[in-house]
Amino acid sequence: MKFESLNLLAALPEIALLVGVCVVLLVDVLVPAHRRPPSPVLALLAIVAPFVVTLWQVGSPTQYAFSNMYVADGLSHLLKLCAYVTVGATLVYGGQYVRDRGLDRGEFHALALFSLLGQMVMISANNLLIVYLGLELLSLSLYALVAMRRDSVLPGEAAIKYFVLGALASGFLLYGMSMIYGAAGTLEHGRIAAAFTGGQLNRTVFTFGVVFVVAGLAFKLGAVPFHMWLPDVYHGSPTSATLLVAAAPKLAAFAIAFRLLVEALVGVAADWQQMLMVLSVASLALGNIAAIAQTNFKRMLAYSTMSHIGFVLLGLLAGVVDGDMATANYAYGSALFYMITYVLTTLGAFGLVLLLARGGFEADEIDDLKGLNQRRPWMALAMLIMMFSFAGIPPFVGFYAKLAVLKAVIDVGHVWLAVVAVLFSLIGAFYYLRVVKVMYFDPPAGQAPIARADGAHATMAVNGALVLWLGIIPGPLMAACIEAVRLALAT
Repeated sequence: MKFESLNLLAALPEIALLVGVCVVLLVDVLVPAHRRPPSPVLALLAIVAPFVVTLWQVGSPTQYAFSNMYVADGLSHLLKLCAYVTVGATLVYGGQYVRDRGLDRGEFHALALFSLLGQMVMISANNLLIVYLGLELLSLSLYALVAMRRDSVLPGEAAIKYFVLGALASGFLLYGMSMIYGAAGTLEHGRIAAAFTGGQLNRTVFTFGVVFVVAGLAFKLGAVPFHMWLPDVYHGSPTSATLLVAAAPKLAAFAIAFRLLVEALVGVAADWQQMLMVLSVASLALGNIAAIAQTNFKRMLAYSTMSHIGFVLLGLLAGVVDGDMATANYAYGSALFYMITYVLTTLGAFGLVLLLARGGFEADEIDDLKGLNQRRPWMALAMLIMMFSFAGIPPFVGFYAKLAVLKAVIDVGHVWLAVVAVLFSLIGAFYYLRVVKVMYFDPPAGQAPIARADGAHATMAVNGALVLWLGIIPGPLMAACIEAVRLALAT
């Protein structure tokens, strides 16, 4: 391999983060405890380096590295910046939580950073094997994070379920990739698309491969009927690990769905669009209906995740109509906008659970939020903002995100899908408003003091302000999403 084919500058963010992870691990092992800087601080500093490098790369032409197996384009830059912010905010929110439970060790933060590295590899993958490499790096890190709290039964049970079902989904994805490789004779996304348009492949084998790939992607996204891991993992994990599972990995999952379905498999869009249609309707239906019956806040958010993934899938299936990609930029841009804003809102909702938790108390039941407005009015207001955004109530960003996806679906003639999505969203509003009712109209469940964490409180204030501000002025982020998709499709 020639040196110019490596193009290490394109992969500089990943290199910078890997160096940071090594520093975190070495400091934890070699520096005495009384002289050692806090692991969360080191982890945040390790995220700053790739953040700065990625900002430096923004606006540069699309670059390929490692013999076209890696791509750095507008889409990868946007998603990576969002992933850095999400993981960094997660570490800030969970700082007191991990200290209270004895998880404040170098390996916890190193695993969090390795999961971020896996996400970055997934986001920039331009080759089926690189997709799988990034996916496994992310998945193995998350399995370990879920099982990190060994003094409790629930995390161990959640980790085993997550590992077994995750291995099954990875097998689906790898088997589908092997069939696509067998049919197309290449692993590179662009060449797979070219092989299809050139008629140089076995259509039957190729279609079977697409089915397995979609099944694997649906598991990673948490779409029905591949959702069975979500409630148990969200509920059983330590809440700091739950947020690491629930937020940033969704950005990477969107990236590989876009890279595989739109960039590599656009020639069989009519096939995978039908599958996405079934997955989206099932996710909207089961997610919103099952969430109504939940009393545990984390399980409720797990089921609501399915409904939001249903909206993302609606945006993905609206990009190609009979081979015509005239609406692709807006449709995929709206799906990307929805995913980013969903992750932002999820960050705030779980962040508040982390702020309310204390030693021996998880604050993960809906009843634990009773009377929160009387105890901490600003926390109740922040949770209200998150719940209203999830429900799609204006002027919060969730309303515009839903509206953008519905417009994309209607533009391609799927009016009935938009009607179904609106009806199930109305059902979903019930359980979000129930949380608001509990906070504002029920008497407090207890008077235990809520610990102060100024950094986390400041982060929460910014988080809530962004959810409101992006709902009022969504144009800049929406334009950035559409431009990122346009640049990705142009290459």
